[in-house]
Amino acid sequence: MKKEIERIIAQPSEPGMVGDGFRVYNYLPGANISQQRTSPFLLLDFNAEYVFGPSDHIRGVGVHPHKGFETVTIAYKGSVAHTDSSGSSGVINPGDVQWMTAGSGILHKEYHEQAYSKKGGPFEMVQLWVNLPKKDKSTPAHYQAITQEQMSKVVLPGDKGIVNVIAGTFNGTKGSAQTYSPVNLFDIKLKKGGEITTNLPSEYNTAILLVNGKAKVNGEIANEHSFVLFKNAGEEITITAIEDSVLLVLSGEPLNEPIASYGPFVMNTQQEIIASIEEFQSGKFGVLN
Repeated sequence: MKKEIERIIAQPSEPGMVGDGFRVYNYLPGANISQQRTSPFLLLDFNAEYVFGPSDHIRGVGVHPHKGFETVTIAYKGSVAHTDSSGSSGVINPGDVQWMTAGSGILHKEYHEQAYSKKGGPFEMVQLWVNLPKKDKSTPAHYQAITQEQMSKVVLPGDKGIVNVIAGTFNGTKGSAQTYSPVNLFDIKLKKGGEITTNLPSEYNTAILLVNGKAKVNGEIANEHSFVLFKNAGEEITITAIEDSVLLVLSGEPLNEPIASYGPFVMNTQQEIIASIEEFQSGKFGVLN
């Protein structure tokens, strides 16, 4: 049975700036979509392609905390460097994914990679926040760095496209990321006329972001930068590219737990939020200049 589409949401009218390096359109939560409706997915920011000019000033976001969830950064164009209070650092280049589990708390900063910043050019990224189950919110912070070369892939016949399986399973191919609850995350690139069909559990919260292009999704047309939200009914999804297209499919089992969120802290109760802020203020997340 085909998975039913609840609605197709157009690109938000105005982008916002996160720091001075990320010009993002916010899709989740928003447009009357609650965090419970899309659990375990809490937030989706999309930096649609934007050309940053050359700069000696390194644009980005300064030191900030995270606790109780995971951030997933997917790079399409441009490069991002990051550093955290555990001493970890790295660079995300086009095709790479950084999956950061904030868990019990971490300080973090992310900014345009130096060589990219000096040269400038097109920049396109997605950041997705994935909630952690209550039992895992105190797990130590850590990373999964998944490069384009390490990514699990499904190549379509006739050179019609490729599916990068970031997490979960796509038609039998298991993704590279380890997750704390069942999550499917697919980066799909289709050439004009390319088509894929896959099945995702009816009870999972499922959506598609049209990163680029135009496609038909279960018979309905989705334009560039639109967001397709599915009902919790049916399993089968068929995507046909009307023009060369890039799509991000996200589907996950709802956690069905209370959500208490305050900025970069996501817990289950307000008391836990207050405790998290106190931990941050007392230096328990470490130090990062």
